[in-house]
Amino acid sequence: MRVALTRDFVKKLEATGKPEDYRDTRLKGLVLRVLPSGVKSWYCEYARGKRVWLGRADAVGYSEATQAAQTILSDFYRGIDPVEARQTPVEIPTLKGFLDGDYGTWAKANHRASAQNLARLKTAFKEFLGRKLDQLTVLDLERWRGEQVEKGLSHETINRDISSIKACLNRAVDWEVLDRNPLAKVKKARTDDRIKVRYLTEDEEGRLRAALDNREERRRSSRESANAWRKARGSELLPDLRDQAFTDHLKPLVLLSLNTGARRGELFDLSWDNVNLKRRVLTITGTTAKSKRTRHIPLNKEATAVLTLWQMQSEEEDGLLFRNSDGNRFDRVNSSWRRLLKDAQVTGFRWHDMRHHFASRLVMGGVDLNTVRELLGHSEYEMTLRYAHLAPEHKMKAVEVLDKRRAG
Repeated sequence: MRVALTRDFVKKLEATGKPEDYRDTRLKGLVLRVLPSGVKSWYCEYARGKRVWLGRADAVGYSEATQAAQTILSDFYRGIDPVEARQTPVEIPTLKGFLDGDYGTWAKANHRASAQNLARLKTAFKEFLGRKLDQLTVLDLERWRGEQVEKGLSHETINRDISSIKACLNRAVDWEVLDRNPLAKVKKARTDDRIKVRYLTEDEEGRLRAALDNREERRRSSRESANAWRKARGSELLPDLRDQAFTDHLKPLVLLSLNTGARRGELFDLSWDNVNLKRRVLTITGTTAKSKRTRHIPLNKEATAVLTLWQMQSEEEDGLLFRNSDGNRFDRVNSSWRRLLKDAQVTGFRWHDMRHHFASRLVMGGVDLNTVRELLGHSEYEMTLRYAHLAPEHKMKAVEVLDKRRAG
């Protein structure tokens, strides 16, 4: 597409579902490429099918890109090949060196779960860590895939690992460490995209809520016993937990998960600035959302009551909603969550499944899939379609059209 590239145009330009090239009408050869991820990069196309990367648009402005392109085009017209002129001997790093070096640094700045992702890459591809990036082959990865299948690893997990290492090598190509991605031709195995959604039955939800209440009562009784022991010995008493709506963070976190569909990390990152109790809206900002897009979740009565009581108990109007004992951001609730599930006799249910439970209940209640997508913050509609089977009345109405035609 040919357009007049300007600073404002580049800033406002949004990504589509595929890579798009925008060619400047004022300087032939200057190209802006926008990837589906939203990354924008400048290129100088000096001949048919030949281009040179000038830098990312968030670091290189239009004026700088124009000057760089003019220099490259000028050299090319004088018989100087831009690629050869820019080529310098590059030492190809090993996979481990790349993960520990440039890629690791970039991931820490751009990925929220960088530590887990890097650790997974090193674990999954341990046998390739000492291999240089350009020495990895498609056959290597296919053999690796076969070994993982024999070990009993699911195709979904294998596909995620393949996507991760291919994305890693794509960065090496972007940074001109590699001329091409040696694993580009590796395909993901076909899997059933409509995976079974785990949500709570009415009975399971009732048991989970009862377990939460029982846990609260045990903690209150335990505090009373501790204070009786302290009082008998003249020690300072601890705060009476019966004066508080919640004994700790777990119950409000679980209830908010069930009623908002927010991810665990999104809840951990919530600040009181994200909560508007008067309008009953919870805002997940783009800086903390997985999709990098801000979304607003209306609060139902239970979620509003939970946040109101938690705010009264916290006596804070700014900062994080949930803090650990050190006053910092929560990073896990695994132990208390596992004990809660055991008490509720609920099996095969992860914390993240509360998000599925939220979406499933909405769909079964007649809420359309697009609204569910917006509430969940899905970047792709395909991700929301996993809940479509929970609204069978829509398909039933579709096939009933045949009965109407026959009756007519």
